Amino acid sequence: MDDGARGGPAGPPSGPAAPPVAAPAPAPPGPLPYEGVWRFTADAEDAAVPSARHAVRDLLRRQNVPAPPDLVHGLLLIVSELVTNAVRHAALLSPTVGIEVAVGAAWVRVAVEDSHPYRPTALVADHGQTGGRGLLLVREITAEAGGVCDVEHTAAGGKIIWAALPLGPGAGGAPVLPAPGG
Repeated sequence: MDDGARGGPAGPPSGPAAPPVAAPAPAPPGPLPYEGVWRFTADAEDAAVPSARHAVRDLLRRQNVPAPPDLVHGLLLIVSELVTNAVRHAALLSPTVGIEVAVGAAWVRVAVEDSHPYRPTALVADHGQTGGRGLLLVREITAEAGGVCDVEHTAAGGKIIWAALPLGPGAGGAPVLPAPGG
């Protein structure tokens, strides 16, 4: 039996008027062009510090992340401090360090991973010491920007130290972040 359908354009409905069809709901917006996660590794040596800082700066520029200059400066200082700590304190057990940059619609997170099991704590500043304030500095920069930072153990027994900062005052509240490395 032939129903007459031949693949041509449909004619007007016959019989009573067809009920109005609601327009489909708009598709949820996709990720913004600058959103994503990037990961790279570096040898745990002094040259890794400026290399990591430049790589993060170049990535933020290349992706056109809408971060104000003071936020970028703070992120780069955080990267420098975290990579320096990994080079100085973890290189014996971690010949490479992982650096991850994750950017969401309203936040940016930097994380540094090494294989050393020691979980550092931000020490109280001793004004007589010339060093040992890196994590304090990371915590202060992060807090001043309205972000969060933490240290987590990896499944392999190492650690990830990360800091997440909102991209701007309109970013709203603490960021909801995927786990570093995930």
